[in-house]
Amino acid sequence: MELEANQAPHDMIYIDEAGFNLAKRCRRGRNIIGKRATVAVPGQRGANITMCAAISNNGALLHKCEIGPYNTDRLLLFLEDLHERLVPEAERGQVGDHLPIYVITWDNVAFHHSRAVTAWFDAHPRMMSLFLAPYSPFLNPIEEFFSAWRWKVFDHRPHDRMSLLDAMDAACQDITAEHCQVDKACQKILPKVPCQRRYKV
Repeated sequence: MELEANQAPHDMIYIDEAGFNLAKRCRRGRNIIGKRATVAVPGQRGANITMCAAISNNGALLHKCEIGPYNTDRLLLFLEDLHERLVPEAERGQVGDHLPIYVITWDNVAFHHSRAVTAWFDAHPRMMSLFLAPYSPFLNPIEEFFSAWRWKVFDHRPHDRMSLLDAMDAACQDITAEHCQVDKACQKILPKVPCQRRYKV
């Protein structure tokens, strides 16, 4: 509600991380009549691959796949790339009522609250951090993006680690702006749910 009352325009950006592994596979399929339904799975589980993505109502803005989990250092690199993509070089460091503010909306995972991330937002006035209420992933439309993305990764049928990375990148290109739209019910609920902001103490 404070953002809506502010004179400066703002754009909502939704960020989250999702993991993937070759051991994860589709649990439904079809079998030939008279034969059992079988599926070939990798003999080795392999390393977990995590993708961090940012979307808006216009579609996917940025995604980066990393082998292993995301942490503060990887998140800061992701935010830097996102900042370069959103804010033109001529406008960096400038603040004004005519310049839009990009509101990063995400969950309360620990490294989102780290001091380094908080300091990054202090150094980039055009970027603002907004935390959703705990245990409310349904308020983040990026969950629908990840759901559609997982099924499209299955369609590419990855078999090893590198092809899985390629399939994750290719699947993101198949996602349309329709998967990134904020649900109308979410828009009604979101202003009524108390959100948490982290201020520097």
